[in-house]
Amino acid sequence: MKTYNFCYEIGSLPSIIDFSLFVNEKNVLVQLFCGHGKEVLKYTSDVILSHLPNAICIGTTTDGEIYGESITTFRTIISISIFEHTFIKTAYAQDDDSFQCGMKLASDLITPNTKLLILFSDGTHMNAEEFLKGVETFDSTVPVCGGMAGDNGKFEQTYISSQHTLISEGVVGVSLNSDILQVATNYKFDWKPIGLTHTLTKVQNNRVYMIDDMKATDFYDKYLGGNFSQTEFPLILEKNSVTMVRAVIAKHEDGSLSYSGNLNEGDQVRIGFGDAESLMKDPIESLENLQSINTETFFIFSCMARRRFMPFLIKLGIGSFARTATTSGFYTYSEFYHHDGHNKLLNQTLTVVALSESEKSPLSAPHTNTDMNKKDTSYFRTFKTIESLTHLIEQSARDYEEQSKRLEEQMNYSENLLASHRQFLRYTVHEMNSPLSVIMGNIELHEMEFGKSVYLENIEVAAKSIFSMYDDLSYLVKKDHIHYMKQRIDLVDYVRSRIDFFAQVADKAKSMFLFESNLSEIYIFFNETKLQRIIDNNLTNAIKYTFENEQIIVSLHQEHDNCHFFIASHSRKIQEPEKIFEEYYREEQSQEGFGLGLNLVRRICKEENVKITLHSSENITSFSYQFKVLKP
Repeated sequence: MKTYNFCYEIGSLPSIIDFSLFVNEKNVLVQLFCGHGKEVLKYTSDVILSHLPNAICIGTTTDGEIYGESITTFRTIISISIFEHTFIKTAYAQDDDSFQCGMKLASDLITPNTKLLILFSDGTHMNAEEFLKGVETFDSTVPVCGGMAGDNGKFEQTYISSQHTLISEGVVGVSLNSDILQVATNYKFDWKPIGLTHTLTKVQNNRVYMIDDMKATDFYDKYLGGNFSQTEFPLILEKNSVTMVRAVIAKHEDGSLSYSGNLNEGDQVRIGFGDAESLMKDPIESLENLQSINTETFFIFSCMARRRFMPFLIKLGIGSFARTATTSGFYTYSEFYHHDGHNKLLNQTLTVVALSESEKSPLSAPHTNTDMNKKDTSYFRTFKTIESLTHLIEQSARDYEEQSKRLEEQMNYSENLLASHRQFLRYTVHEMNSPLSVIMGNIELHEMEFGKSVYLENIEVAAKSIFSMYDDLSYLVKKDHIHYMKQRIDLVDYVRSRIDFFAQVADKAKSMFLFESNLSEIYIFFNETKLQRIIDNNLTNAIKYTFENEQIIVSLHQEHDNCHFFIASHSRKIQEPEKIFEEYYREEQSQEGFGLGLNLVRRICKEENVKITLHSSENITSFSYQFKVLKP
C-alpha cells in the first residue's frame, strides 16, 4: 500500500492533486480531515469523487490536522491510500439511539476478513461510548480506530461525511477487508491526576449535574477559574484498575456539563494535568506494538487537548512518526480504541494505527536521542521550566494526600474516642441514679429513726450537689434522643420547691434564700426538665459565688403576658459577661465545676424563646429570665 497526503487551503483542488495518478487504482481510500468546516468538506468530497468515482471517501471536521511532520489548523488534509490486496467498504448511520448506530454501522461494514474499522462520529451529539458498545456487541474481535469530529474548539456543530452524504449527527466509517493487511495499534496517555478526590453526586449518562454537591460549572470555576479549559483539564477516574479519562464537550445553561463518555453517580474523580516529561518521550520508542510490522502508513487520531497543551512538545512527537512512514490524521474530541476484545472511548490520548501490506520483516525504528533533541531546540529552557512546575504540582499533590490521610486517621481516632466517651457518659449517668437514690433514701430513714446528725447533713448537702450535676448530665446525654413534652406549670410553686431542695445546701454555704412573688400563682407552658435546668443552675451558682452571710434574692414578677424570674446575689463583679455563657468558661478558676451549667441554660432559653438579662456590679450580680405567661 501507499499513501499520499495533500494540504488544501483555498482555490481549485485539481490544481494541487494530479488525479491521473489514481484513476486506474481499484482500492482507493480517501480520508478528509477538514479544518475549514461544512462547505469545504462537502466541496472536497464532491470534487474527489467526481475525479475518482470508484474511490471510498470519508471525512470529518477537526480541531487541527496532522500533515506529515506538521500540525495545521483551518486547513484540509487529504489522505489518499492505495491498497493492492484490501477491499474497502463504507457506510453511515443516523439514529437517536447511539448503541443502535453502532450495531447498524458494524453490520453494514464487517466481513469475515475485516482487519480494521475506521470510524468517525459527530462530536457534540453522539454518546460515543454507547456507539462503541454497539459495535462491540456486533463483533468484539475487529480493531477500531478514529474519533469524534471537532469544530475548532467551539463545541457547537461538527460534520462527518461518507461519499457524497454529509451529516451533522450520526456516524460514518470504512472497513478494511483483507487476508494480508497487517494492522498494529497503540496509544499514549500523558496526563496525571492531581489534587483532591471528588465525588460525582448527580449524573445522567454522560451529563454531570453535580460534583461534590456543587453545580458542575461552579466546581470548575472554583478549581480552575471562570475561563477554565474544557479539554486540557479532564476528569480522571479508575474503574476495575483501569484508568479512564473524561473531557468536557459541552456546557449547558443549567450549569451541567456533557462529557465525552458515560459517568456514574458516586464515581471518585480527580482533575487531570499534562505530564510534560512524558509528553517529550519519543512515541515510536515507547509504543512497542507499532514496531511489530513493516509500517507503510500511520494514521493518527489524537485528542484536541494535546494540540492545545504545550503545542511545541506535541509537534516534536508527531515528527517521529512522519520520519518513519507517511503520516496523517486529525485532532479529535475523543478517540476510539480497541483492546482485549473491548472498544474504548479515550480522551487526552494519542492513538496510532500502523498499516502495511508488505510481507517484509519490520524495519528498526530510527533511534532519536530525546534528551539531545530537547537541548538542541530553542524550547529547552521553556521545557525545563514546565517540567519543574509539573514536578512541583505532583509532589505537592502527594504531600497533600499524605497529610489528608494522616488527618483522616486522626479524625477517625477522635471520633472513636468521642463515641467511647459518650457511651461511657451514658453508662455513668444511668448507673449514678440508683446509688444517689439509695443515699438520699437512707439519710431520710436514719433521720426518722435517730434524729438529725451533723454528719448526715453534710452527706445530704453533698448528695444534693451531685444530684444537680447528675440532672445536668442526664439532660445533655438524652436531649438529642428525647422529645421533651410541655405542660402547665405553676412557676411560683415550682421555684419554691427547688429553693426548699437547695435550702440545706445554702445553709452549709452560710447563705440563705429570700423568695418573693407579686402573685400567689403564675402559670407557664413549659417542659419541666428544661425548667429545672434553668432554675437549678441559677440557684446552685448563686450558692457557690455569694459572699458568706449574705442573702440570695429570688423573685417572680408577672407583668402583662410576661413573668420575670429574677435571682440576685452579693458576689464579685463578672469581669467578662460576654463569656459567662460559653462552654467550659469559669469566672473564678478556684471554684469547682466544668463551666457547662450556664451554657446549657442559654441553649435551653434559645430553644424556648426565653429572654436573658445579665447585670453585674461591684456588689451585686443578677440574672433575669423572661417567660411567657399561660393565658387562663
